[in-house]
Amino acid sequence: MNIQARIDAFFTLGDKYLTDTNPSFLDAKWKANNQNAWFLPEFIDQSAKQIVEQFLQKSELSDWVHLYPNISNSPTCIKVGIVMAGNIPMVGFHDLLSVLIAGHTAVVKLSSKDTVLMQFVIDALIEIDPAFKTLIVVQEQLKNCDAYIATGSNSAGQFFEQYFGKYPNIIRKNKTSVAILEGNETAEQLDLLADDMMLYFGMGCRNVTQVWVPTGYDFIPLINALKKYDYLADQHKFKHNYDYQLALLMMNRQFYMDAGGILMSENPSPFAAISQIHYQFYKPDQIPTLNESDIQCVVGKSGLAFGSLQKPSLSQYADGVDTLEFLSTLTVN
Repeated sequence: MNIQARIDAFFTLGDKYLTDTNPSFLDAKWKANNQNAWFLPEFIDQSAKQIVEQFLQKSELSDWVHLYPNISNSPTCIKVGIVMAGNIPMVGFHDLLSVLIAGHTAVVKLSSKDTVLMQFVIDALIEIDPAFKTLIVVQEQLKNCDAYIATGSNSAGQFFEQYFGKYPNIIRKNKTSVAILEGNETAEQLDLLADDMMLYFGMGCRNVTQVWVPTGYDFIPLINALKKYDYLADQHKFKHNYDYQLALLMMNRQFYMDAGGILMSENPSPFAAISQIHYQFYKPDQIPTLNESDIQCVVGKSGLAFGSLQKPSLSQYADGVDTLEFLSTLTVN
């Protein structure tokens, strides 16, 4: 498979397979939701739409690949192990795409939380072009790879560093996203911010889990915007987290605001539990100081546009590490 054949295959994946006109994908969505209750059908649709529109358009794929002249036109003999996360539907897709576009063999450890959808993607690619059958290997335990890309928690990251450290690697740990508000945001902007916060139950590293607001900020418009997601409280897993976090806040006699099942409390940590949003105040003439090692994205003041966080482009790499540059320069010792 040359580069163009790989691009064509991924375009076909988006055009023919990741759509609601494909009965097999509809079946995969149903099975994925049964496997993992956090994967609501509408969230799977959102993820698939983002992948198709941002990752799998032929012109965007071609432009992306042309930025990396070292990419091999023919398949290499390099095996790249991928440890996939499973916090949101198909979150490991970009790594799989990058490894295969680079011409390498992808040796994949699927997340136990997202086996159905990613296996559907792998099977679809093999159906589109049987050459992928030798280029994608699913393993429970990754062995004998030339390089590794691993995503997980901070504790898992320490294990990955110990296990994969002697090989070329990209290791990703816990990150989250924050918003810096100025107090003059429009209702439309706050509506988009609510998406940045609550899509996928707020479980992605690109979800906003903390907002910085100027002293004297009026929270009512933001609370009203968040109420579009009050239906999440109907999901028992989310409701269980809400009840637990609410009990903790009440027992600690901590002030909180309730946006229809989404709790907001003052907390310096950018990391918030499911069902919670943290906030901090800043003086209007100052810029909040953020711990960049914890932050994936900043939206709002001097940051990304509201509503853009769950629509990353091909070149908006996790942790700011250029995955395709890493892959395109790999060599076999």
